[in-house]
Amino acid sequence: MKALFLTREYPPHVYGGAGVVVDQLSRALSRRMTVEVRCFGERPSPPRPETLAVRGYKAWERLGAGGDGPRFAPALETLSIALAMARAIVTLHSMEPLRPWKADQLGAGYALSCWIEKTAVESADRVIAVSAQMRDDILRHFSIDPAKTVVLHNGIDPEVFHRVEARDALDRLGVRAPYVLFVGRITEQKGIFHLLDAARFLPEGIQVVLCAAAADTPEIEERLRCAVSEHPNFLWVHQMAPIDVVTQLFSHAAVFACPSIYEPFGLINLEAMACETPVVASAVGGILEVVEDGKTGILVPPARPEELAAALLRILENPGLGRAMGLAGRRRVEERFSWASIAQRTEQVYRDAIQEFKQSK
Repeated sequence: MKALFLTREYPPHVYGGAGVVVDQLSRALSRRMTVEVRCFGERPSPPRPETLAVRGYKAWERLGAGGDGPRFAPALETLSIALAMARAIVTLHSMEPLRPWKADQLGAGYALSCWIEKTAVESADRVIAVSAQMRDDILRHFSIDPAKTVVLHNGIDPEVFHRVEARDALDRLGVRAPYVLFVGRITEQKGIFHLLDAARFLPEGIQVVLCAAAADTPEIEERLRCAVSEHPNFLWVHQMAPIDVVTQLFSHAAVFACPSIYEPFGLINLEAMACETPVVASAVGGILEVVEDGKTGILVPPARPEELAAALLRILENPGLGRAMGLAGRRRVEERFSWASIAQRTEQVYRDAIQEFKQSK
């Protein structure tokens, strides 16, 4: 059996959780079978196992953007790459119908993106949802047999993400304790502006560190820049920081904040938990299956800055509570979210689909 991944993100071009998942899961599956990854854009050819092949795809040249290019070049470029890669098992890490703000980012391309997603999902032999909540969303928005829709959580490598004592990166960036940490893309989905509003209720001595990049649009990046300039206690690390820097940021944070308004899974919370950091997160989507309220962190309603601030303060004012939650989070990651076990379950989904296909012939 051979596994095929079709993905927009793959190292070194990763800007979100989906790219991390494809990277880690493809590596874990390659220990069990041959894996091919087809991704957007050319990729370098570093040494890889013989069981893992990567092929990058570029847009059709005649669709290139520019003054004399097609009017909807970005949407057509994406479609051309998708057509070149293409079907059978689909894993959804997010859903277009639940991200209406993308219409501002993609314009008319959003309708095309929605159509491509719907067509792919409803044509698939199996659909993998990364959380139970997402499975419910899939069945609500698409016409698909519930028996063909399965839940497989994302995972994490606890050998990569773990608590570290080093703090040289923090000193270099100007991070000072105690601090609240946010790590994520600059997008409405991640609720970053709700965190900025919540910060108004925090004591002056608390620094809020935003490790944020990959803005959806220039307008939202400028909006963040203006907001940060009004808060002397904000530190904006404007980059997709490498893992060694991120693990330092996680390890020494008093609390990690994930104020997302939509989050099918919330891989970033696992990364924080693996580094023994307590989490305050929105009670939405897959986060409910990752963060145990009162044990590994605190869950709050989305888009409620005052309640978000109150939860952050509860941990900031009780270091012992934060430490206990951090240790519990690490145990939960080790027990339930390893890539080895997720790869095993993924392989079984593939085998079940193949067997059903053979029986239908």
